[in-house]
Amino acid sequence: MSAFFRQRKLRYPLLALLLLGAAAIVLITLWSEWAAGIFTLLFGLAFTAAWVTEKRVYEETEKHIETLSYRMKKVGEEALLEMPIGILLVNENFDIEWANPYMTSTLEYDTLIGESLYSLSDEFHTLVKSDEIKDMTITLGERKYRVYYRADDRLFYLFDITEQVEIETLYYADRTVIGILFIDNYDELSQGMDDQTRSNLNSLVTSLVNEWGANHGIFVKRISSDRFLAVFNESILKDLELSKFAILDDLREVTSKDNLALTLSIGVGAGSASLVELGSMAQSGLDLVLGRGGDQVAIKHPSGKVKFYGGKTNPVEKRTRVRARVISHALRDLIQESDQVFVMGHKMPDMDAIGAAVGVAKMAAMNKVQGRIVLDFNEYDRSVMRLMEEIEGDDELFERFITPEEALADMTENSLLVIVDTHKPSMVIDERLLQRMERVVLIDHHRRGEEFITNTLLVYMEPYASSTAELVTELLEYQPKHEKLSMLEATAMLAGIIVDTKSFTLRTGSRTFEAASYLRSNGADTVLVQRLLKEDLETYMERAKIVQTVEFVANGIAIARGEAGKIYSPVLIAQTADILLTMKDVNASFVVAERAEGGIGISARSLGEVNVQIVMENMGGGGHLTNAATQMPDATLDEAIAQLKQVIMEQYEGGQTE
Repeated sequence: MSAFFRQRKLRYPLLALLLLGAAAIVLITLWSEWAAGIFTLLFGLAFTAAWVTEKRVYEETEKHIETLSYRMKKVGEEALLEMPIGILLVNENFDIEWANPYMTSTLEYDTLIGESLYSLSDEFHTLVKSDEIKDMTITLGERKYRVYYRADDRLFYLFDITEQVEIETLYYADRTVIGILFIDNYDELSQGMDDQTRSNLNSLVTSLVNEWGANHGIFVKRISSDRFLAVFNESILKDLELSKFAILDDLREVTSKDNLALTLSIGVGAGSASLVELGSMAQSGLDLVLGRGGDQVAIKHPSGKVKFYGGKTNPVEKRTRVRARVISHALRDLIQESDQVFVMGHKMPDMDAIGAAVGVAKMAAMNKVQGRIVLDFNEYDRSVMRLMEEIEGDDELFERFITPEEALADMTENSLLVIVDTHKPSMVIDERLLQRMERVVLIDHHRRGEEFITNTLLVYMEPYASSTAELVTELLEYQPKHEKLSMLEATAMLAGIIVDTKSFTLRTGSRTFEAASYLRSNGADTVLVQRLLKEDLETYMERAKIVQTVEFVANGIAIARGEAGKIYSPVLIAQTADILLTMKDVNASFVVAERAEGGIGISARSLGEVNVQIVMENMGGGGHLTNAATQMPDATLDEAIAQLKQVIMEQYEGGQTE
């Protein structure tokens, strides 16, 4: 009986009804046989009706399920074979075992079976080898596919997204870009001009910029005597990048024929749908370019990414001392409001950093405020060691030098921290001082990079200057004359200028000689400077060994390397780069060697035709157009050289990213 019910798939409610009915018949029979007969008849009719209904519903349901199953199977087969979705099944060697017809017809193969997956595209390597990436966009032929990978089944699903990518490309290419163009030295050049000459200059500049805009489809509007507003889109921006913003060279060359030599700085905001944000980024980019000396383009994106173009010329030296006097007076007020002044340079300080620090400490003394120089006595090069030996003989001067720990213990809310010869937080001797000090002043001569010390009370950055010691010397001239520079203080500052100018041969302007003259008149000893800068025979031979490894990677660009596993001082690396630059047919030199603190150091020098600053910035460093460096803590010698070669070649092909 139970088998019968199971065979008919009798539902449990109907079985319960049957059991209850049987029980009721038994009870009624005990009470009245006549009533039991009538109840049995009625119950039999009701059960039969329920049985028939149950059976009909079951058969109809079963038929519906069979029909639905058939339709689902048919749809699945059609999806597998006919829908525009690529499916690839591969074996353990990633040879294709099966591909649906859509995939075969799309790739125009007679059959894909037996083909290697990687023969279709090398991009499959990345998807297969990665444990984290489960999908990615791959190009097959002229089509773009979003590929999903099921590693357990070695199964690939490919969705054609070519039209989607094209729409996205059109959208991004049409996004608005805002640029602000600034004529760097317009005010200085036009100041002494008569009305007609100034009008001719304005017409020349306006026609050049308008012609540039018309040729590239850019809306350009002159908004002041030295500024233009440019509105275009990202596709035009790409064309401008390919031409490396030729407007910079065009304006410089055309105006130089009339002995004007105007240069242009451009800040560009891109990558955002907000016009307000674009305008803000364009202005920020322009500020960054002007801080680097001008004659450049900075393209800023919301992510903070910055691309630089241009920077082929050295910054033009300012001919007025007004700014130096204003900064000096402002610094004097800040010093007088402080209970003590701490001066800190960059890690592994050189002569310029030490000389500038000595000068700032002297400024504090001139204002009757205690000035102290923060120095890590375990980290400075050999030339600085000789200077420190001289300083140790001067008790009054040597007492001003303290360790970072002493500075941290002595600082107060009213203390002033002056950073010299660097503007990057990561480069200072001890970042803890920078983080704890609320009153910070920055004095530097390097071109500004994206990494920058913020929340400063006063910034004095002049990329035209030869050295920070030169800037500090100018500031000293406008300080109270309560105290005079000592011979050793003046000598330390002069040594900083001489080292950074390579004995007045590079980056030297009229202001450099004026600063040197001031120091000399205050007792600077040139003979002592030469003695401090003397080198021993061993150092000379080490440089010669590095020079022997030189190789040319491009026209006039030389790379030399130190011996693997051997530690070299930063000064030795820099000196070798300087020597290479004196060789015939060398326009730029790069020296790569291992550093004492680990990793790789690179010193770069140029005569101006190659912007070594941009090359070094792309590798995490910075500096000047003709003098730059970087440190790569996690790289090997071969890796550093390979990356350097790649960046050098990219500089010839396009702009550089910071």
